[in-house]
Formats: sequence, C-alpha cells, structure tokens
Amino acid sequence: MITIEKLNTFGANTAEGLARCFGNEALYLKLVATIPGEANFDKLKDSLAAKDLKAAFEAAHALKGVLGNLSLTPLYTKVAEITELLRSGTDMDYSSLLADILDKKEVLGGLCKD
Repeated sequence: MITIEKLNTFGANTAEGLARCFGNEALYLKLVATIPGEANFDKLKDSLAAKDLKAAFEAAHALKGVLGNLSLTPLYTKVAEITELLRSGTDMDYSSLLADILDKKEVLGGLCKD
C-alpha cells in the first residue's frame, strides 16, 4: 500500500502534491496509485518503437502534466526531459531515457503494491 513515507523515500515532493489535492491525503494517494497503470506509458513506448515522434510527444506531454501535478519528481524529471526532446523533434536513440522512465514507473508500482 502506498504511503506518504514511501513516496518521500521515492523522492516525490509530497507536500507540494498534497497541496494540489487540498491536503486530502486519501485523494492524493489514490491518484498516485493510478500512475503505474497510466496508458500513456505504453503509448510512449510503442510510439517510440514505431518512430512516431508526434504520438510519442503527445504521450510524454500528457504524462508530464499528471506527474507534475502529483509532484512525482523522479518520474517527472525524466518525462520532462523526453518531452522537450520530442517537442523539438530530436531524432535520437530514446531507449536509455525510456528505460529510466519505465524503471522508475516500476519502482512506483512496487511501492503501490507493498
């Protein structure tokens, strides 16, 4: 089960995230728990595999918004980085950046299950 303490250990800025949820801890934790199942992670991965940078940008941009609002800093930082690269249409190998994002998503998923 996800807790504020686990999120703090993960590196999230829980004070900021809670403030966006008007201090409602139950709501904040419920929203955080939805992140590992967020469909835009798969859309980002699949779009990059297909070299569809426009679709990849759309997925990354959507993730950036959600992660930023919840102040999930370790994920947000990496997603913000890939979003800006995709926004500019940078043709590069995104595999290591994507791997970092997916690894952090899995860590968060594990915290949500424990």
